[in-house]
Formats: sequence, structure tokens, C-alpha cells
Amino acid sequence: MPLVDQNQRRRRGTGLIALDEDASYGGYTLFAPLTGGGEVYLIDMRGEVVHQWNLPYRPGRHARILPNGNLAHSGVLPDEPALFPMWHKYRGGIMQEITPDGTVVREHRDRYQHHDAYHYGDGRLLYAALEPLTGEAAAAVRGGVPGSEADSTVWADTIVEVDADGNTVWEWKVSEHLDREAFPLHPDYAREHYPLINSVLPTSDGNILASFRSVSAVVVISRETGEIIWRSEPGVVSQQHCPTELENGNFLVFDNGVFRPHWDVPFSRVIEIERSSGTIVWEYHDPARESFFAPFMGSAQRLPNGNTLVTDSPAGRLFEVTADGYLCWEYIVPFFGGYQEEEVRKLFPSEPNAVFRSYRYSARELPWLDVAKG
Repeated sequence: MPLVDQNQRRRRGTGLIALDEDASYGGYTLFAPLTGGGEVYLIDMRGEVVHQWNLPYRPGRHARILPNGNLAHSGVLPDEPALFPMWHKYRGGIMQEITPDGTVVREHRDRYQHHDAYHYGDGRLLYAALEPLTGEAAAAVRGGVPGSEADSTVWADTIVEVDADGNTVWEWKVSEHLDREAFPLHPDYAREHYPLINSVLPTSDGNILASFRSVSAVVVISRETGEIIWRSEPGVVSQQHCPTELENGNFLVFDNGVFRPHWDVPFSRVIEIERSSGTIVWEYHDPARESFFAPFMGSAQRLPNGNTLVTDSPAGRLFEVTADGYLCWEYIVPFFGGYQEEEVRKLFPSEPNAVFRSYRYSARELPWLDVAKG
């Protein structure tokens, strides 16, 4: 055994790092380690695990609590072939609703599902999936590294909604609706996946909020026509994740900062974009900008008291900041491990403690918690 742990993140320390109880919203934080075997943890503000699910599938990104108190979880469908090198890293395939005691009450499977699945809470699901483009349809995709398709195929995104019985009731396809000239791939991106939808969410007006990572755009899609009826202005976001709609109608976005125009040193930030003007009206970045940089993944959740919970995903770092940027809680995920799939392990050979997203809940949103703790 070496005397010095060569895993930098583990070496720096894990668990609770900082807490200002007076400034924090409080509550309980949910997360699912990406390299785990299916464990989902709920921790208190001291970093103590107060509830745990041990599920049979490693997370196909994340889990969250539904309004009825059940867990919504996306798991990785086992024994599926790799469509392209990165596919095993962010695919899912099994979307489940699970009670606090681990009983599966609903399940839907789609081998092409990836990144995000939104559970309405009544059995309906909205999620990102894929379809193959070949020939002229693949060639029509603009940008990217020439010749980097997956066996001459560009896998294009779709958004699918199913009812409680698993029937498709609505579908949106990049192949049918997205303007290739207006949404080109970044020139340094592989042409295997276009435009890489990493988040889907219904909006209060009945449309769909989505994040197109590889073209650096947050969009609103008309459910009625399939048209893009709003998009972030070019340069506002860079390889972003997890846009959500706030009560004031603005959008909160985790802006990763990869290939950000006019910045020679990359950094990540969380921004609030005013929908009406497209301008940034609130921003958080670390006082030392370069010390907070997540090149991929990440999330942000606006809390009821105006604070924001931030997930620095690759670092397994969860933290809460106030509206004026004061960091009042910080926790480092202590669960490290290697990816199970050989293809992913070749790309990420270390033992990360990464999580895709984390969510904060108040005690009243977890009415079963005292029973479960007992």
C-alpha cells in the first residue's frame, strides 16, 4: 500500500467541510454516486446519512424526490452495447418510481434514454433519448470534428413523453425540428451525438425547457408546434447543464464554461437568465474564479429562501450559497469508485466521487423520514 493516497479529491478530505446554520436553508440533501452500485443517499446538514436506498442498477445520472415522497431514479440498463465511446458514461434506460422502503411502484424502459428523465409524479415521464442519422441526414449536421461520427452515424436527440402505461403521447426530434445552421456543433466536439440534450423539463406555460450542451444553447420548445420559441443568446452559456425555471419566469443555469468566448481561463458559474431580455441578472462564481471549474456535468437548485444549492459534479462537491454569494454549506461526497463498464473506465480510469445532480428537501417534503430512520 502506498503511503500517500494518489486520489487528490479523496486526499483533500471528504464529508462536511463548512456550515453556517443561520445562513443556510437547512433540510436534507439527496445524491446518487455515479460509480456506485445503485446507492442513493439522503444526508442531513451535518453530512450524516439519514436514509439510503440500495438499488440494483447504478444511476443513469441522478435521483430526486417526488411530491408524494417517493424516489424517482434512472438506472443503467445492463448488457447494452456501446453506441459510441461516451454512451456508457451517460446512458440510462430504466426509469423507476420507488417508495422509501425500496419497493418499485412504477418502471419504464427505453434503451435509448440518456441523461435526464422528468417524472411528473402521476406515472407520466418526459425524457431524452436518441435516434440514428446516416447518409445525407448525418452530413447535414454542421460543425464538429470531421470524420468523428460513430460508424458513419450521428446519434441525434429526441424528447419523449409517455403516459402512466408507457405509451408515447408526445415526441420531439432534432431530425425534424432543429435548424442545423443555427445550431452547429462546437468544432472540437465529436460528431457522434448531436446536440447532446442533457436536461428536459416542462415549463409553467406547458412547453419544454431543454439544454443542448454541444451547441451551448438553452432553449424552450413549443409543445404544440415543435419550434424553438426561445433560446439563450450565443456566448451567454458554454457547455451548460440543468436549466430550471424559477417562480419569476427566469431560468437558472449551471454554466460549465468550457470554450467560453473571450475568456482564456475557464471557470464555472451559476447564472440566472431573464427570459424576457435574455440577459444575466444574477451570477455566482467562486471569488477565485479558477478554483471552481466543472468541465462537464453540474447542477443548481434555487431554494425557497433564495439560496442556491450547487453541484460541482466531477469533484463530488455540493455547496450552498446565499443570494449575495456567501458560501454557507459545503460537503464532499465520500463515496469513491471506478466505473463498472470497461469502456467508461478507459476514459475515466481514476476512482471518482462524482454525482450528476443533488437536490435539497425540507423535512415537510419527507413525511416518512422519521419512520424510515427508526
